[in-house]
Formats: sequence, structure tokens, C-alpha cells
Amino acid sequence: MDLAACYQTLGLQWGASVPEIKAAYRRLARCYHPDLHPQNVTAAAAKFIELTQAYEQLLQSPGHSAPRYPQPSAVASPPHVSEPNPLKTQVYENLQVLLRRRRFARAVALVEGLVIRLPEDPEVRQWQAIAYYQWGKALIDQGHGEKAKVYLRKALRSDPHNRELWAEVESQVHRLAKIS
Repeated sequence: MDLAACYQTLGLQWGASVPEIKAAYRRLARCYHPDLHPQNVTAAAAKFIELTQAYEQLLQSPGHSAPRYPQPSAVASPPHVSEPNPLKTQVYENLQVLLRRRRFARAVALVEGLVIRLPEDPEVRQWQAIAYYQWGKALIDQGHGEKAKVYLRKALRSDPHNRELWAEVESQVHRLAKIS
């Protein structure tokens, strides 16, 4: 994808600043996240991946900040456009299947493995928070309140700046209080 298409995908003017790029990505990612579109997960996932690729490509383009992941050597190489991470894409697809099938333990194990490989990736942290949240919610449904609290807290620790997640967790905690 060329840079012009990346700006267009994120709805930005050419030469947008890094904060503008990040804000546009976050706004659009919230709109197109596949968890919000259970009736059309495939289309939402495709759009979400397109947004993520455009975002990553813009951040790594010359004139913006250095790549988000530091280079291992002391000599910095010039920024370059990286290929989409096939491991990340495959894990995301598998995670969606596991969550739909309510296989929460496997979903959490899968995403925790990816967090070990990509510890600084905010998108992976968000997936981890979603897996924890959904498992916590299911545990409430099953009457396992104390275990649910553990996973809801883990969700908040995984993605602490996500206000929507905080609101959802808070509603589940209130629901749990009514049950108890």
C-alpha cells in the first residue's frame, strides 16, 4: 500500500502528524473492531487489518517517528515499510474463532504467547484484554464470581488506557454485585 492510500484509509490529509495518525487509527479501530460486528466478522476483520497496516506503514515512513519497535543493533537502520506480520494475522484469526466457540482458556493461552513474542505491540495487548474480559464475563454467567474478578482485573491491566473496556468491566462488576 502506498503512503497516499494509507493516509486515505485513515481519513487523513497528506503529511498528518504522528498524534493525528494515532488518533485517527484509534477512532477507526474502535469503529471497525470485529468484536463489535459479530454479524459480519470477516468484513470487519478485513477492514481492521487494512487500518492496522496503513497505521503501521505511516508510522514507519520517513518523516515520522522511528519505528515503534527498536532496532537490536546500536546502529539505527533507516525506517522501512515492513510486510504485515503473518504470525500476528494468523493468531488474530485463530483468536476470533476460539472466542466465538467460547474456548476462553485456549484463546487466553494463544494471545499470551503472542504477547511474549510482541510485548510492546498495543494491538496485541488489546486482544489480550478482550480475551480476559470475555472469559471474565462468561465466568460470571457460570456463577464463578471470584474467578471472574481475576480475569476482569487482568483485562484492565492489559489495556489500562481503554476507557470503553473500563466501562464494560465496571458494568460486569455491578452485574456481579447484584448476583452475589
